[in-house]
Amino acid sequence: MSSLISTDLVGLDEDLGGTSTDVIRALAARVAASGRAGSADSLADDAIKREASVGTGVPGGIAIPHARSASVTEPTLAFSRLARTVGFGAPDGDADIVFMIAVPEGADGDHMTVLSTLARALIRDDFTASLRAAKTPADIVKLVDDEVSGEVAETRGATATSAAGATGASSSDGGARRPKLVGVTACPTGIAHTFMAADALVAAAKRLGADLQIETQGSSKVTPLDPAVIAEADAVIFAVDVDVRDQGRFAGKPVVRGPVKRGVDAPDAMVKEALAAATDPRATRVSGSTASGPAMAQGRQGFGSSLKRWLLTGVSYMIPFVAGGGLLIALGFLLSGFGIALTADGNTVNNAVFTLQNFSLLNLPPEGLGYYLGAAAFQIGGASMGFLVAALAGYIAYAIADRPGIAPGFVAGAIAVFMNAGFLGGLVGGLLAGAAAYFIGTWNVPRFVRGLMPVVIIPLLASIFASGLLLLVLGGPIAALMAALTDFLNGLSGTGAVLLGVILGLMMCFDLGGPVNKVAYAFAVAGLSAGTVDNPAPWMIMAAVMGAGMVPPLAMALASTVLYRKGFTQVERTNGGAAWLLGASFISEGAIPFAAADPLRVIPASMVGGAVTGAISMAAGVTSQAPHGGVFVFFAIGNFGMWVVAILAGTVVSALVLVALKKFVRRTDVATEVAAEDAEIGSLSGTRTPAVA
Repeated sequence: MSSLISTDLVGLDEDLGGTSTDVIRALAARVAASGRAGSADSLADDAIKREASVGTGVPGGIAIPHARSASVTEPTLAFSRLARTVGFGAPDGDADIVFMIAVPEGADGDHMTVLSTLARALIRDDFTASLRAAKTPADIVKLVDDEVSGEVAETRGATATSAAGATGASSSDGGARRPKLVGVTACPTGIAHTFMAADALVAAAKRLGADLQIETQGSSKVTPLDPAVIAEADAVIFAVDVDVRDQGRFAGKPVVRGPVKRGVDAPDAMVKEALAAATDPRATRVSGSTASGPAMAQGRQGFGSSLKRWLLTGVSYMIPFVAGGGLLIALGFLLSGFGIALTADGNTVNNAVFTLQNFSLLNLPPEGLGYYLGAAAFQIGGASMGFLVAALAGYIAYAIADRPGIAPGFVAGAIAVFMNAGFLGGLVGGLLAGAAAYFIGTWNVPRFVRGLMPVVIIPLLASIFASGLLLLVLGGPIAALMAALTDFLNGLSGTGAVLLGVILGLMMCFDLGGPVNKVAYAFAVAGLSAGTVDNPAPWMIMAAVMGAGMVPPLAMALASTVLYRKGFTQVERTNGGAAWLLGASFISEGAIPFAAADPLRVIPASMVGGAVTGAISMAAGVTSQAPHGGVFVFFAIGNFGMWVVAILAGTVVSALVLVALKKFVRRTDVATEVAAEDAEIGSLSGTRTPAVA
């Protein structure tokens, strides 16, 4: 296994800038200059995105920015001891010791074990004191190597006593029984905070006279807690930012939840809360239906945020059905014509079914084999689209109540289809099913009944409640509302259609993949299955949304690489080169690096261009049967030529507005700003221009 750190990756008592972004970019450039990453910009962007979600500062003046990045070629550590402290979001102040952890997408288990070992060492005072006392880069390398040496061999030979290796010692001092706690820690990358939180919580438990065993669900090997240990536990601590795997193991236990960073920053408080919950009959308990840590059980998260997460979870699971089904239907139309969807003369089945029922390779009709293949593609696509509403409802319920919510959610979605309530019925049914499953899962039932709860009792009662309400009470009114909405969309023409396109375009470009963007996209995708040859309005909405979402990255690429290169930094020009492909693929996030650096000019310019594209697309009646893919799903786009015109128009308008804003609405002198950053990048990378990701 190659060394994770070398002297050329270490800097002592240096000034890398006044912000965490400055430090991350400098360290990313150091990693790229060492040959361990193909693109400093790509690595920095990934680490900055991770930093934006949760700060990586930890108590003691330490920061651990880290990321998985496709640009990284081997697991790497870059180190800086800063001459002036920089804020990384730690509760006790700024950091002067910074370790950047860069991990490739396919890092092996040995490397991940070593990295987690180092992360855990950083909460030890003796280790951080040695880092501050080091006199040369070689001293830092030796400290790291000594800390992690032998870890891989020990891990391979060790027995699975605890997933974290952070099990609190049991007490046998003859006194009163010590409280027993168990917990799980997990963070999005599973590299640093997962293991630091585990060690901090275990240490806090020892200080408070309790035994705590932690299961770290990180990137290295996960060893589940012994079921016997869980059974004896008085309470559970979940310090997690992601789903807890197989949370049903903890059903019925009092639980304290919080983000993983709270486990690092305030471990004593979490342990005290768990000890209090252990003796509180009113404490929140882990239900058999909460394997994903539903937002309903997280009191710190508002209802609005929870609702958004539930709905977007349903949409995200639904999209594969829409993507595959929509593209197959479009392919069927391409091969067989739109008539394949119509009713065959003298038959009660559509042309596709009639064609396939009479298919024979030995007796092909004049239409040829291609016509049959088109019929098959259309029929398979239709079957996939038929799951749309059920999948939407099922996975909304899953987001609320995990696996026990899936069955009642799917059933409610099927009832919504039966009632002609469409995707609105699916939304309502999924919420009802999830809420019912979650509520039933909170019941404190006898132990012998708990095993039946997630597989029998919860699905049965939640299905009766949610589907019964839809079938007998809510389905009819929702179906009437859907019919009215369909009539409204079908009646849109002229100014009405253009105005809708403008609104959708503004929403798609407002936050570049954020909540507002996702709402517009979810609206388009959820209605896609309602589109037909005779009712193309939902397809028109999808085309306007996808076209507008392509504008920001394309406009950034045009402005930074063609129209006004001198107005952008070297990093931005490099990002602009990559943004051409991102924009063409409908990845709006390709504009985020530009918006993060200059939001007051980039976002308004993007919104103007997106509104232009949405308006032209709707006015021209462009349709899209595919929910994603950009120009690469051209065969699924109706009136493709005008769609391209709309995108080009929006891109040019957006780029010109941005250039004008950069020239005439300046935060600082642009030339000075660009020259300063280019000089910094050049000095950090030895004048080597980072490669485009």
